[in-house]
Amino acid sequence: MKPFLSVPFLPEDKYVDFLCRCAADLDSIHFDLLRDQDLASLTQISPIISQAANIAGLARLNGPKKYTLLNSRFYSPELLTDHDCIKSILSNLDHCLDRGVLDGIVYNDYYLLQALANGSPEIAAQLEAVPSINAMQDSVRKIEAQLVYIGATGFKMPGKIILDRSLNRNLDELAKMCLTMHQNVPGLKLEALANEGCLPYCPFKLSHDAYIALANMKGLDQLRSLNRNVGCVRLWSEHPHRLLQSPFIRPEDIDLYLYHVDTVKLCGRSLDSDFLINAITAYRARRYNGNLLDLLSTTAWLADRLYVDNSLLSFDFANLLSQCDNRCGRCGFCQELFDSITHPLPPSVISDLYAAAN
Repeated sequence: MKPFLSVPFLPEDKYVDFLCRCAADLDSIHFDLLRDQDLASLTQISPIISQAANIAGLARLNGPKKYTLLNSRFYSPELLTDHDCIKSILSNLDHCLDRGVLDGIVYNDYYLLQALANGSPEIAAQLEAVPSINAMQDSVRKIEAQLVYIGATGFKMPGKIILDRSLNRNLDELAKMCLTMHQNVPGLKLEALANEGCLPYCPFKLSHDAYIALANMKGLDQLRSLNRNVGCVRLWSEHPHRLLQSPFIRPEDIDLYLYHVDTVKLCGRSLDSDFLINAITAYRARRYNGNLLDLLSTTAWLADRLYVDNSLLSFDFANLLSQCDNRCGRCGFCQELFDSITHPLPPSVISDLYAAAN
């Protein structure tokens, strides 16, 4: 079978050893560029890892494409207009190119893409520019427009496009889009994000991404308290059954999606390598007899409080949820199903510490 997984990279020896054993199934990996200012779409990960350690780990992985994450929602005008800042980013990219550990960048802010192209057309011409999942590519016209804009910068055309999460719960539209794109742009891979576990059509998404960008610029992260008091954590706590509406893809349903998309992306780089090893193992095996929350990045914090028995979900779960019209008030299916497959877990030291920190 062709490589089908796109996974995060962390330069831990244990994790790199694991990825080397999985290399035949890995289409690509994505990693942080590691500068003094975080350029990716998650708040700064600590401790800071040296670039040398990152490159040494990446160099061990032969086969998968390697993309660095420059996918924050936005950057400060000072960064975008300061020649020295742009030069520093380009220097890091060039160093990765020289070491043979970089094929492209994942971006979200087109201003940055153009600034980098202006700063070094030579470097841009060597790198694919891949729109972030947060660009929400949910239609053929949007994807084709994005390709035109990328072409105008001088960056290489992307080898893949990551489709918007919402399409995971609209199989008819997903199939139609993928068929059209494969006909219109042969050779362009289409990718689906499998294990984020975010709210369906999340009402906080754009603001959440913006607050992450602000936190990285200011070095001050207030998202935990914000999400607990007025955001998604509060909503999940009050309506946990909505987890089943989340546009995740279970390991058991991977082959259903691979009829249409070429690759499947797994996320969770802000969590530890144990989380990633467990998730990758499950998706490679196409089954998981455990707590579904152990696989989902966004709702991993719930996994020590609630057990969602993945093995009790039926073989046609993805097809069933694809018919959902989100009119929960007159349906009740998700609440009933959720109650039948879940049970609360006893309090633990870990959950007590999490509650205290949040």
